[in-house]
Amino acid sequence: MKPGDGKMARMNWLFKEEPTHYSFDMFVKDGSTVWSGVKNPLAQKHLRAVKKGDGVFYYHTGDEKAVVGIAKATCDAYPDPKDTSGKAFVVDVAPVKKLARPVTLAEIKADAAFKNFPLVRISRLSVMPVSDGEWTRIEEKSRECPTRLTRPRSRV
Repeated sequence: MKPGDGKMARMNWLFKEEPTHYSFDMFVKDGSTVWSGVKNPLAQKHLRAVKKGDGVFYYHTGDEKAVVGIAKATCDAYPDPKDTSGKAFVVDVAPVKKLARPVTLAEIKADAAFKNFPLVRISRLSVMPVSDGEWTRIEEKSRECPTRLTRPRSRV
C-alpha cells in the first residue's frame, strides 16, 4: 500500500496449465474460469493471496513451456466449494490478452533478470508470484523478436 492512497498494491502471478488440458485459446473462448485443482501447499498459499484485479501470466507447461497470455483475477480467492476439508482455495479469472508472442522458459532462464524468479528456481510450482520487474521484462520480451538459436543461412 502506498502511503496515503488507501489502496492495496496489485500483485502479479503466474499460473501454469498444460495446453492440451486447458489452453489459453480455450480460456479466451470461455471468457472466464475458476482456477482450481491446485494441490501443492506452497502453490495453495500463493493462490489464497490472490486478490481481485491482480494480474496473471498464463503459462503453458508440457512441450511448450512458455508464457502465452495475460489474465486477471475477477475476485479475491475463496474456499473451494468442492473441497470438504476446507483447505483448498480457488479464484475466478478472466483473459485479458494473448502476448504478441510466447516467451519461452529457455529465454527466461537465459536472462539474468530472472535469476530469483520462482519459475526458474522452483520449476514445478503451479502458482507463483511475479515481481513488477519480472512482469515488465516478460511483457518486453513478448514484443521482441526471439533470439536466433541457429546461424542464418548464407545466400549463395
